[in-house]
Amino acid sequence: MKSRILFVDDDEGVLGGYRLAMRGERTNWDFEFATGVDEALRMACENLPDAVVSDYNMPEKNGFDLICEFRACNATKDIPITIVTGIGEESLKRRALDQGATDLLAKPVDASDLISRIRNMLKLKSYQDTIKQQNAELEQKVLERTAQLERSRLEIVWRLAMAGEYRDENTGNHVIRVGWFSRLLAEAIGCPLDFCRRLFLSSLLHDIGKIGIPDGILLKPASLEPGEWEIMKRHCLIGSRILRDTSLAFQNLAAEIVLEDTQTGTDENPFLEMASRIAMAHHEKWGGGGYPLGISGENIPLEARIVAVADVFDALSSPRPYKRAYNESEVLGIMRPQMGLHFDPLVFQAFLSHLSEFQEVLQRFPEVEESTPRIENIRVR
Repeated sequence: MKSRILFVDDDEGVLGGYRLAMRGERTNWDFEFATGVDEALRMACENLPDAVVSDYNMPEKNGFDLICEFRACNATKDIPITIVTGIGEESLKRRALDQGATDLLAKPVDASDLISRIRNMLKLKSYQDTIKQQNAELEQKVLERTAQLERSRLEIVWRLAMAGEYRDENTGNHVIRVGWFSRLLAEAIGCPLDFCRRLFLSSLLHDIGKIGIPDGILLKPASLEPGEWEIMKRHCLIGSRILRDTSLAFQNLAAEIVLEDTQTGTDENPFLEMASRIAMAHHEKWGGGGYPLGISGENIPLEARIVAVADVFDALSSPRPYKRAYNESEVLGIMRPQMGLHFDPLVFQAFLSHLSEFQEVLQRFPEVEESTPRIENIRVR
């Protein structure tokens, strides 16, 4: 494909001289001619040139104006520009280069010199285009790799959540519904996007500590004895410890498998930190009296206050071996009196305002085994 050169000068005679000077290059290059800056920018946007040769001293808008307008337009900002001038000001070349010019030519212009400058600009343009293509390919590879890592992380989180739920539920739909409910609530109260995305994933692990509860207690079809209930409540501490483990054994393992040049200088993992806080505090109550720490109000992490509403709503709305699924009226009859006692009033008001969306999630992920959600259906948005 031929390279395209755009000449800009308000003097038609000068443009005619360029036509004559470029006759021998027509087999390699195509040429366009403009008599002003506005016309040149319009032509460039319609059909991008590979290089521009522009006069400096033109009426209304000069060569520097052309540079500024080309550099301000995303489509033309990288096109090499040579400024041609008959003004003998010593600082002009420096000013032109500071403005973003590629080169400067003094009148009268020698044809062979002009051709050499154009060739240099075309080489520069070719290098720029190659770098852009390589950067685009690299960015695409990074995006693809990031997507692969995100999917791997999601699969690990999902399987870990399922490991806990399969001991206590018929399917894993409970955790996915809690994730959706939690994100809906976080969005409704204006939490940042990163918080909402992280909450969606970390809330899936809110009951991971049930892995450490004996089957005789976890699966008991009757009411728990006081001692058994105390053991059951330990799942919050167990879950938090699983997700926050920074033991020497883990550190030694990490040191073996993490390459030195990939270390970031911090041991913190925002996702695991949030998941650990949720596992620990999602059974705490706004007015106090919850477990395992008995904290209240804003001492309870916001993410745990959100999951508390989501978890209770789903537990009441879903069938269990020991109870039927309650309808919306029955659920609200149980939950509404607990606003300000069990539930954060702000979060609960958001819940009331988005009940229809909660019902949609219940219908999308019903508590039947064959509808266990596929990993594709829980992609983080």
